[in-house]
This record gives sequence, C-alpha cells and structure tokens, in this order.
Amino acid sequence: MATSETDRSHLSPGAQMLVWVDEKVFKIESIFNLTSAFLILFLMFLAVFQVVGRKVFNMPVPGYVDWVEFAMAIFCFLSIAYTQKLGGHVRMEFFIGRFKGRLLWGLEAIGTMIALFIISVLMWYAYTHFLRAWTIGDTSMDIELPIWPGKILVAFAFFSLNIRLLIQLAGFGRLFVHPDAEPIGVPVIETVVEQAQKEIDTGLAGEKEKVDIVSAGGITQ
Repeated sequence: MATSETDRSHLSPGAQMLVWVDEKVFKIESIFNLTSAFLILFLMFLAVFQVVGRKVFNMPVPGYVDWVEFAMAIFCFLSIAYTQKLGGHVRMEFFIGRFKGRLLWGLEAIGTMIALFIISVLMWYAYTHFLRAWTIGDTSMDIELPIWPGKILVAFAFFSLNIRLLIQLAGFGRLFVHPDAEPIGVPVIETVVEQAQKEIDTGLAGEKEKVDIVSAGGITQ
C-alpha cells in the first residue's frame, strides 16, 4: 500500500521518508517487471520462429534451447521484488491471518527477517557462481553463450529483493510500534470479500476510463 502525495501531510517525517523510498524503489521494480514481460514476449516470437523454421523451411533457430535457458534465468528472477511488493507470491495466511494488531505485525517482521537471511545467503552463492563462471569462461553447450550474465542478474535480482524486504521490515517495525498507523510499504492481508471488492472496483474504474475516452473522442470530433 502506498500513500499518495496529497495524503502525506498527516504522516511523521519518518513515515514520509518510508513512502518516498517505497515509491522510488517500486518504479525501479516496475521497470524490471516490464523487462521480464518483454522478454517473455520475445521468447513467444522465438518459439514461433523455431516451429515455423523447422517445419516449413527446415531451418531451426540456432541455439534455441540455449537462448531459452538464458532468458529463463532472467525473467524468472528479475521480477521477484515486484511480486514481493504487491504480495503476489504465495503467502501462508491461514495461520497468521488469525492475528491482529501488534502480534500480527511482529510475526510479519520475524518472517521478513528470516526471508532477509535466506535471500542474503542465496545472493552470496549466486554471486560466487557468477565469479566461477566468469573465471573459467563457462558457456552453454550448443552455441557457447557466456553464462555469467545470467548468473550476475540472478544475484542482482536477489539484491533488489533484499532492498524490498528491508523496506517491508521497516514498515512492519513501524506498525509494531504503532499498530493503529496506516500500513506503508507492506502487503496487507485481505479477506475474500475485500479481494472481490477490489477486483470489482478495478473493473469499474477501467470501464469508466473507457467511457471517458469515448466521450472525449466524441467531443473532439
């Protein structure tokens, strides 16, 4: 949840700083996520060229499997911080969703600290794998693509996820101290009814935007 520019006046300086950092980091995460989306689109076109080239012209894409493996290492990891921001990952809320207030935020903070430790370990080993691939000149088996760019991107993706987790840890810590404060930079557990209402509101907002565009077009004609 992000507080808009017009709603910041009632927040403390620390909360305003948290909102600012959350928004700036989310813009970067959105660029990473968009990059992953374009990469998936590229793989779809590549698969079409592979099938048509092999079946029709007997000319498959050279190193098709290598390219797919290289791309998967990027789009599978580059958008994980974006997913963490939106709470789009699988969350085991059956247990933790039963709690409220300071206990809930304390448990969320503990879980975030555990995640920070695990991701930090994974980031370190991903970086060591990059160094090894860089040192020995590791390549793919078919067209000998260098493997190190994909491995350094994995380490970078874990680094960006750690930044997101640090923001969420600060948000959960703030809520632990002030349980009644507005959540900032943290995923909020929603009931089924709340999720359904949000989807309805999003759909209605989209329909209203379409109507406004059509109306504006009619006026300008």
